Amino acid sequence: MKILKKFPNIYITFCIYALIGWLYEVLWLRFAVEPHQWINRGVLFGPFLPIYGFGMLLLLFILHKFIKEKHTLEKNIYLIPSVLIVTTFIYTTIIEYTVPKIYNPLKYLTNYGIGLLIANIAVLIIVKILTKKFKQIKNIDVTIVLVFIIIWLITTALEYISHYFIDTFSHKILWDYSKDFLNVNRRINWDASRNFAIGGTILLYTVQPLIDKLLDKLSDKKKYIITLIISIPMLIDFIIRVIIK
Repeated sequence: MKILKKFPNIYITFCIYALIGWLYEVLWLRFAVEPHQWINRGVLFGPFLPIYGFGMLLLLFILHKFIKEKHTLEKNIYLIPSVLIVTTFIYTTIIEYTVPKIYNPLKYLTNYGIGLLIANIAVLIIVKILTKKFKQIKNIDVTIVLVFIIIWLITTALEYISHYFIDTFSHKILWDYSKDFLNVNRRINWDASRNFAIGGTILLYTVQPLIDKLLDKLSDKKKYIITLIISIPMLIDFIIRVIIK
């Protein structure tokens, strides 16, 4: 019966992030993407994008313990991926904004892979030397960087899988990255994956603590009422837009 007690917390958290995801998509299309229009994203009438809700629940499930622990540069298992992802992030972002757009990741690696490899090795050696000489650097907590890496990998995989199933079974193309920098089969691209990683990290460290405090203050009765109020219109919306249509 524990799952029944946890369900309202899980469902309310899911709805909050589904709403945040909808707001992000709508505002992004309005202010950052041509032709700057207000567009209701997703398959529902209401202001919810379930993929964001499921995605954040997945991240919370995987990272809820990891995010509370300390991971320092003293251990190579944390140092190496931290250096590699930060260096790759900076290097690739510079390439994106300084050269003509490269849509194919293989072409990117062919043209700039050697430079990326050299940059990563150089930074890795420098950081390794600094951690041996300075205790303060050795004890730097890189948990947030590791969280960023994990979110990047999970959200990228989730977006690719979601696009594949929506395309395959409903024959709808809800997003198309074919004209974007470093896209893979038009399903994922560098900018989207980077933004999801940044956004997910910010949400976990800022929004989630607020959600936890809010849920702690609410009684079980109020949580069940909120869950019922939200679920009925969402279920009707789902039936009309997905099942009947």
